[in-house]
Amino acid sequence: MLVYEMPLILRAMTKPQTVAALKRVATGIFNRGGIIRKIDNLGEKPTPYKMSANDVVHRKASYFILHFNAPPTKLDDFLEECGRDVDLIRSRVYRQHKEEEPIPCTFHEEMLQPCDRPEVQKLMEIASRQKTGFTHPWHWNSGLDYYPFQR
Repeated sequence: MLVYEMPLILRAMTKPQTVAALKRVATGIFNRGGIIRKIDNLGEKPTPYKMSANDVVHRKASYFILHFNAPPTKLDDFLEECGRDVDLIRSRVYRQHKEEEPIPCTFHEEMLQPCDRPEVQKLMEIASRQKTGFTHPWHWNSGLDYYPFQR
């Protein structure tokens, strides 16, 4: 199963109503064979602009982020169900990329001066091979009686 991240914007409600809306979303994930890994509550904040959903204009909302695993074939049904929920203002699902493995590093390499590190030396070599400056300098005797780049 793939790892997904779902930012949710819920309309401003009381705490029990917010919990009920989150339970509906979580139940939708569980019914489709998904597993919720983490729920982040970002709090209740004013929206950056007037958002309208279900013919109502919202100026304040509760923000949540759900991290979950789910089969990709069931995701379209879930998004359709979220689109019908009257308490959700916005909901999107993004696929999280796997974290890259950290590069092994030793204490000795960290204590070297930057100019002595192999990565920096490789970059310095690449930079020395590249051309610097303009390839065609502007000449004062080009036939123009003014400098074209001055305002």
